[in-house]
Amino acid sequence: MEIQVKKLNALKQYTGSFDFDYTPQKELWLLPLSGIDGPVKVSGDFEIYEDDCVGVRFSIVYKIKGQCSYCLNDAENTVSFDSDILYVPEKDDDNYYYDGIKIDLKTAVDDAILISQPGVLLCKPDCKGIDVPK
Repeated sequence: MEIQVKKLNALKQYTGSFDFDYTPQKELWLLPLSGIDGPVKVSGDFEIYEDDCVGVRFSIVYKIKGQCSYCLNDAENTVSFDSDILYVPEKDDDNYYYDGIKIDLKTAVDDAILISQPGVLLCKPDCKGIDVPK
């Protein structure tokens, strides 16, 4: 989950790609009665710019399993999310910071998981909720 920027600069390799599985901490998941089933698949590419900033584009894909938020039946869904970020060697409020040597993608992937979480997990798109007898 690291991009060795200093080493790649020395080798004059300014672009590349990555692909890995990531297991996030359980505390990262916010939707009750559900969770991520299996690893998060992460794939993307990067470009090192002349000013040592690094542009990173990546996608995450993961499966959610749990209980339907409306009727409590078993439910699962696949989530995919794309992210396009910039790492900078000087701290600012708008971009991700790195130390000029290497980039750890963990924080960006965790942020993408947080942003991509659905507000509800449904067993089917038109779930009407618990069927209560009248």
